[in-house]
Amino acid sequence: MMLGQAALAMWWDMAPDMRDEFEHWHSHEHFPERLALPGFARASRWADAEGGEGFFVLYELAAYEALVSPEYQARLNAPSEWSRRMMPHHRHMVRSQCRVLEKRGGAVASQALTVRLSPAPGAETPLRNHLNALVRALPQQPGLTGALLLQTDTPALAPTTEQAIRGHADRAADWIAVVTGHDAPALARVAGEALSPAALQAAGAAPGAQAGRYTLRLSMAAAEAV
Repeated sequence: MMLGQAALAMWWDMAPDMRDEFEHWHSHEHFPERLALPGFARASRWADAEGGEGFFVLYELAAYEALVSPEYQARLNAPSEWSRRMMPHHRHMVRSQCRVLEKRGGAVASQALTVRLSPAPGAETPLRNHLNALVRALPQQPGLTGALLLQTDTPALAPTTEQAIRGHADRAADWIAVVTGHDAPALARVAGEALSPAALQAAGAAPGAQAGRYTLRLSMAAAEAV
């Protein structure tokens, strides 16, 4: 089960010549640093399942307040020297500070599907009901293990030093569906059927949903961060 009632979900691209250093930094400095903060329960990093440059990172948070804590804001405004070197290489950043709307099953498995979407005007309630039902049902299917639905709720905070170093304003998703499992073809079927663009629009989503499939690189709970 996903830990907590809030999340920080992020996507970005990392050039191949930076990937080794990025993963070393992210595993041995960045994850432990974040997991030492109040309310940060678990972190997971996933790489594009087809070998592309994309990464998906999910921080599971005990409560939404972890996103606005003084400790977290202080860290965002005082990055380490290694972080300062790595931040400019995070390209096409999407960073969503979220509340959990629905969750079932395990949040961490070898494979993940993420879908970023928005409701069409006036369709928020039927779309949410449809997605909630999917989150409850999908983890019971063969090859799948968990699902969650997130909604971005960006706090009204000043831009941070880390954002300034990246050199651009971060984009944010609106709603996010995440499905996890141990069977890549099962995730591909979900992407092509239950969470396909056509199925989502029929349920009330606006055009333009963006899906990606990812393979787990590292999962670390707060108690494991040393």
